[in-house]
Amino acid sequence: MKKIGIITDSHSSITKEEAARLGVTVLPMPFYIEDECYLEDVTLTRDDFFKYLEEGKTVSTSQPSPEDVMNAWREGLKEYEKILYIPISSGLSGGCETAQGLACDSEFKDKVLVVDNGRVSTPSHCAIIDALNMIDKGYSAEEIKTTLEEYKDKETIYLAVKTLEYLKKGGRISPAVALIGTALNISPVLKLDIGKLDSYKKCRGFVKAKKIMLEAIRNDLENRFKDWYEKGEIYLLAASAGTKEETEQWIKEIQAEFPDMEVMCDNLSLGVCCHTGQGALGIGCSCKPILDR
Repeated sequence: MKKIGIITDSHSSITKEEAARLGVTVLPMPFYIEDECYLEDVTLTRDDFFKYLEEGKTVSTSQPSPEDVMNAWREGLKEYEKILYIPISSGLSGGCETAQGLACDSEFKDKVLVVDNGRVSTPSHCAIIDALNMIDKGYSAEEIKTTLEEYKDKETIYLAVKTLEYLKKGGRISPAVALIGTALNISPVLKLDIGKLDSYKKCRGFVKAKKIMLEAIRNDLENRFKDWYEKGEIYLLAASAGTKEETEQWIKEIQAEFPDMEVMCDNLSLGVCCHTGQGALGIGCSCKPILDR
């Protein structure tokens, strides 16, 4: 039996193909569309998700049922001695807290370790890569959990939003502010940091918003995460809710700004897209843990 397995959820932006390559299990997240439940990448495609948003249907996130979570753990424990369960940040969903309660059951106690490292989408993807690296280096499940949680503030992502509609629907801005902002061609930049989505800066136009994001991430690399940046121990991230062409163009712009760094790009998590709508673009970074072995 193998020592440590990893289970995450589809808020990590890890596709089925990538999950198979990495050897991790991805639990599909439920979404409610007009009160009907769909599972991400199972009964709900990305294209259909955005189609429902464009049609004005009510789309909301949910958390997997306790039974689904426990069944995933049971399957994992048939192959591994211990499971690291790395769900969406507790700051964005109650699923992490629910899982922590389930892991206290005698069936899973000391066998399933729930990691709350404040992450979602591409930063969560990075954390799972870091965990796999630590497994390869012989770290215990307990050591990996501790390290990932210690690094919860060693990442950030900025998002530029093309429409104010979904921020209005989510109650983050008022209808009046959305109306005025749309009239003034305001493209807000949001900051997703330690599991919380907050306003960062308001820009006149999407081109300006992208420029502000590039400046923000450079400032983070050169100051907040200077030690990791200078050692090359950091991921440069991109996330997209745009078209293939928009995504490719955004990656080119990032590479032009940071020519010596590789860009890791994922589709923006649908759980975040509920708040941003289609067309949002993001840039971020995630520090790689400094390991002693």
